[in-house]
Amino acid sequence: MITKDMTIGEVVNADSSKAQILMSFGMGCVGCPSAQAETIAEAATVHGLKLDDLLEALNK
Repeated sequence: MITKDMTIGEVVNADSSKAQILMSFGMGCVGCPSAQAETIAEAATVHGLKLDDLLEALNK
């Protein structure tokens, strides 16, 4: 289960198919070094996304 406190790096390293989901939400730089250390919650805030919607998509 993916949580808001996991980093983008953790999520993508655990399941590389999640990168496509993140990109579909407008996160084009999921492989960038700074993005790797960003939590899902931080990324949602930076990109103006609803955290619950993002987590729901990532956990399908």
